[in-house]
Amino acid sequence: MSNYHSPGKRQRETNQARKKQEKAQERLDKRARGPKELPVVSASEIHGNLPSIEDAMRAIENPSSVERFASTIAVRLFVGSLSDAVTEADLRAAFGAFGPVADAVVMVDRDTGSPRGFGFVTMSSRKDAPKAIEALNGSELKGHSIVVNVATERGR
Repeated sequence: MSNYHSPGKRQRETNQARKKQEKAQERLDKRARGPKELPVVSASEIHGNLPSIEDAMRAIENPSSVERFASTIAVRLFVGSLSDAVTEADLRAAFGAFGPVADAVVMVDRDTGSPRGFGFVTMSSRKDAPKAIEALNGSELKGHSIVVNVATERGR
């Protein structure tokens, strides 16, 4: 029997040997660099703006005396029955009267690029959404009576 190997097999073996050498060299380089330095941080950076023990005890004893902070939670609204002339700027302007608008999108057809007649507006604060829904649902925007409600996830 001869020790004949196909050119493809020789190439694979050569690549494997090269990769093995590169990995060994990487290991040696990593050992030569030594351990990484960890950044030194203070306790306040780790804990953030947590209240002190005294503040927490006061809050437990008298809950009404402590001011509560809640991060704003954005809410996405569905806007339907839009005319083809409505732009994202129009949606921002209409909903911006009720609070900060994080995002406004008019949905378009992938193939033709024409508006599909609906869009979404993301209000920065969930507290502003009910006011916007109440005022704008059924109102007129560029000649069409629009529908506004909280967007729901649709099953695909």
